[in-house]
Amino acid sequence: MAKERQKDKVKDGGKKKDKKGKKSDKSKAARKVSAKPIVAKKAATMLVSTGPQVSPLAPASFPDLPVIAGVEFASAAAGVKYKGRTDVMLARLAPGTAIAGVFTRSSTRAACVLDCQAKLAGKQDLSKGAAIVVNSGNANAFTGAAGQAAVDKVAEAAAAALSVPAARVFTSSTGVIGEPLPWERITATLGEATAALDAGAAAAAARAIMTTDTFPKGASAVIETEAGPIHIAGIAKGSGMIAPDMATMLVYLFTDAKIAPELLQKILSKQVDDSFNAITVDSDTSTSDALILAATGQSKAAPLTDLRAREARAFADGLGRVMLDLAQQVVMDGEGATKFVEVQVTGAASPADAHKVAMAIANSPLVKTAIAGEDANWGRVVMAVGKSGAKADRDRLTIRFGDLVVAENGWRAPGYDESQASAYMKRDRLVIGVDLGLGTAARTVWTCDLTHRYIDINADYRS
Repeated sequence: MAKERQKDKVKDGGKKKDKKGKKSDKSKAARKVSAKPIVAKKAATMLVSTGPQVSPLAPASFPDLPVIAGVEFASAAAGVKYKGRTDVMLARLAPGTAIAGVFTRSSTRAACVLDCQAKLAGKQDLSKGAAIVVNSGNANAFTGAAGQAAVDKVAEAAAAALSVPAARVFTSSTGVIGEPLPWERITATLGEATAALDAGAAAAAARAIMTTDTFPKGASAVIETEAGPIHIAGIAKGSGMIAPDMATMLVYLFTDAKIAPELLQKILSKQVDDSFNAITVDSDTSTSDALILAATGQSKAAPLTDLRAREARAFADGLGRVMLDLAQQVVMDGEGATKFVEVQVTGAASPADAHKVAMAIANSPLVKTAIAGEDANWGRVVMAVGKSGAKADRDRLTIRFGDLVVAENGWRAPGYDESQASAYMKRDRLVIGVDLGLGTAARTVWTCDLTHRYIDINADYRS
């Protein structure tokens, strides 16, 4: 597992030594979305936080994101819920920007999600600018007709402040469910935010969208083409209520690529399953999950018109790496998390079965609490496989903790050493491997442990 986040550049071919002194080719690993997770260094300094404890898995600092031509950011303090911190993010997008998105499939979707879906269902007028407005502290979900009215008020105010059509304003809300959105607090900040728009203010925007997050999340990639580079930058929030059913939490991706909305949507939708749909913190799917991707078209690179072309495939790969990086950061910031866990399932009879088994393990409270207690209780993994509903055969099952085979052929492995397994569980980054021995399908997902801190955070969430 990589110990340090790499700048994702398709052109990067440098070789670096790992801790054992062996050379590793980072350029090869960077091209594989399904490769080992892009994991940041353990926190050396405290980042901006809304709580008393920063995740021990947090990166040392917010990454240096490239400026995306045609995108400007601002943040403001509206006091929607939190005091003494910013809680509104505004992004202005230049005319010519194509928008794509994926959203929660929850049957109790928030008003802002429904509004974004409706706007993206129609034909986009790329001659006009666009905007994204996000608030934290209130989800504007399960708020009836008042919820849509609040969305309309925010969109209309942003449209007036930025001189863009209200139909090109996309809003998101995250926080407490069932409380009316105090939209007037948000709209009151938009004039100030508009005056403060800055192309280099992505880090402040990432902080403004946090709720129980303990650190802001960002990632980027640069794709080199013959005509010039294509830049991608993204920010995200997410910590709890994480079991995506499309994308996850709130995620905003920006690129200067020239690409039509329908092609942008195809690329985005394809990258979701191996990133945001491959993570879980607590098995709960939010009412407000939204991922919006904006392409300003201001790169000097040639337009991406054929998804089979080399440049388009490189762009899709770069986008996938950014999405995977952000998704894994969300898991690292899981509420109360102290362990980052990769679950690798192989040998399944079908892709669906591989996914079932992987998520059954990743979501199991018994597995997750054993991991928190550094207990090498592989019997709980056996339990999770059995309850998953996937086809399984006890006598073909193999379970590994890292490189240690702990169970095989329906029994504890002959060479099993409890002390070795226990020592492995003390690491803060773990791999649980399960081979079903029934086929060739595989699935990798990422999760975290379940600690008492998770209970503390959620028991006091509304107080």
